[in-house]
Amino acid sequence: MTEYRPMQQLPDNAGYKAGDVLVLAGELFGRGYANGLVDEAKRLGMTVIGTTVGRRDPDGTLRPLNSDELAESESLLGGKIINVPLEAGFDMEAVAGHASVTEQLKKARPDDWNSITFAEGFIDQARAAGTARFRTAMARVAQELEGLIPVGANVLFAHTMAGGIPRVRVFMPLLNRVFKGTGDKYLSSGDFWKSELGQLCDVSFNEVTADTLRYLLEETANLRERVSAAGGRVRYTAYGYHGTEVLVNGEYRWQSYTPYVQGLAKMRLEDIAAEATTQGVVATVFNCPEIQTNSSALFLGVEISLYPLLTAIWREVGDAASTPLFERCQGMLKEGESVEKLLERANSYLSSPILSAIVDYDSWPQHNTLEQAELMLAASAELMGMHTDQKQLICAELSRIVFLATGRLMVHASWNPAAPALWLNHDIIARLVAEGRGSDILDA
Repeated sequence: MTEYRPMQQLPDNAGYKAGDVLVLAGELFGRGYANGLVDEAKRLGMTVIGTTVGRRDPDGTLRPLNSDELAESESLLGGKIINVPLEAGFDMEAVAGHASVTEQLKKARPDDWNSITFAEGFIDQARAAGTARFRTAMARVAQELEGLIPVGANVLFAHTMAGGIPRVRVFMPLLNRVFKGTGDKYLSSGDFWKSELGQLCDVSFNEVTADTLRYLLEETANLRERVSAAGGRVRYTAYGYHGTEVLVNGEYRWQSYTPYVQGLAKMRLEDIAAEATTQGVVATVFNCPEIQTNSSALFLGVEISLYPLLTAIWREVGDAASTPLFERCQGMLKEGESVEKLLERANSYLSSPILSAIVDYDSWPQHNTLEQAELMLAASAELMGMHTDQKQLICAELSRIVFLATGRLMVHASWNPAAPALWLNHDIIARLVAEGRGSDILDA
């Protein structure tokens, strides 16, 4: 288990400047964590270079972006994209005479989830094929970067890859039962994880979420040496999640969304960064707070721990500076509801003995129980129900603050990180927005 190292002091300003380069290893979609990194890099005058996962044709062929797709993606990023498909994973790999995972599961029924099997050794072979494809693509990306990074520039590689759920219909109803199920619809995450489908997800999460960092580190080794020899610094960051300290009953307490089945892959990510550090490569996993995005919609209840950030910010910045934020949040609630009531309800869930009995750092990540799942989902529904418009949510406003703040903290802390894994808890985010260099984050 990784040593718990929360960031306790705001980092010194990094030495990144105009002409330095941020490289996103992972495609930017919509608004999420990575936008905070991109925004901060641009604020410092850095050049942003992106990558793409590519696209799949109807016949399953992986290809680069076409001209329209490339123009749209570069417009979203605000920078050049290296148009080499960096799709991680192996669910579409056909190997050794066997159809791909997606083909084999195309007609699978959710009710058969516990009896589905794969040929012995197939998953390992498919994974090896996916790894080889990805590493070849990453080597091409590194080669193109050779001609894009100025001599003497500092380079920040940001690993933003995560996920790994195979792209097959059978998984959605099953995962909805795992993450959103109550009563007869509930499915134990532990039972699912022990099945062959669950083990497939485990291997896939490791490959996409964690091992891609290793491939990035190894395939950019020559580039890293060239940049360093020319006087530049090379740094690597990755987005982790390993629970977050939030205010519970007025005190900061570590807690976690449950069941976070990707947690094993996130710990593997931490291990890869720690291993790189022992080899003299500066790589840091920043364990970030929960946010609500399109990709987190499956994990209903993950947003509950966002609400105490309001109190954390108020404590640090005071009444006057926090009033506009609180007024924006109050304006999203139904008549008769209040931010104070919302915070009380969130605290009631987070301080529940049911949760305290399950969540534990040393044995993280935990699987769900029916009692815990029903408590969490009921609390989530009640808090969501306090809003006037389900498309205008307080947790969305707080998510914006989190991804902007974490991006700023990550860029500056990457220059001289204190450890290969650092936690960015609510207290350090609140302290950042209370300082001059972070006060703009509170602006709507």
